[in-house]
Amino acid sequence: MIIFPKCKINIGLQIIEKRSDGYHNLESLFCDVNSPCDILEIVESDKLSFSIYGRELNCAAEDNICIKAYKLLSKDFKIPPAEFHLYKNIPSGAGLGGGSSDGACTLILLNKQFELGIDKRTLASYAAILGSDCPFFIYAHLSTEDEINPMIVSGRGDILEEIDLPVLAGLQIKIVTPPVFVSTAEAYGGVVPKAPLIPLRDILKLPVEQWREHLFNDFEKHIFEKHPELVLCKEELYNQGAIYASMSGSGSSIFGLFRKKAAQEQLFNTP
Repeated sequence: MIIFPKCKINIGLQIIEKRSDGYHNLESLFCDVNSPCDILEIVESDKLSFSIYGRELNCAAEDNICIKAYKLLSKDFKIPPAEFHLYKNIPSGAGLGGGSSDGACTLILLNKQFELGIDKRTLASYAAILGSDCPFFIYAHLSTEDEINPMIVSGRGDILEEIDLPVLAGLQIKIVTPPVFVSTAEAYGGVVPKAPLIPLRDILKLPVEQWREHLFNDFEKHIFEKHPELVLCKEELYNQGAIYASMSGSGSSIFGLFRKKAAQEQLFNTP
């Protein structure tokens, strides 16, 4: 069976406080985007194996999140060995959640292919063990077209809440990923957690044209200082007519939202 792990963007990212367990409480709007996407195929076999194509990943096969997802489910379910074939198209260290999406899609595909009978909520619980962003991708990939909704993500990224945002209807999105790798450790190492002056939900109610002055990614300040080329990417998106542009996640991808058809794809269906 084959699945196409999609990516996500963060619209606004507020780092609120550091927790006693070492994680950070945050709040962000997650939106799934169909392109770029990876390709994951799982084939039943007589032994466990992992092959990767496309973009290189600097990790051993046993450390890949797809294999971790397989081993996680294997603790509770009898799953035969399988060959994992992953074509990487989503860049790493880009703030698009490619690895998290791969992990979530592995859980989904194993559940379907081997008829494990795991419901969506339980799959999301398994996904949370793999990584903070993984539960979002469970819902993103298992939603039907008429259920597409962005989600407010809070806690360490494991608390999800659907939100209705008509202001996003019909907007186009363009994603630019410069050749800059930003690790999660680098991103969090330079941020100072603080409670937002205006709650994210209140900002999102404003017209999108006003987001530029009120809606921020808390990682941008210090990441942009280290990588000034990212500032140029953001400015160029505005020059091209974006009504809002921002870094996604911990970077380095920059996205722009447009009302014209010059962008890559439509983010949300017009009601």
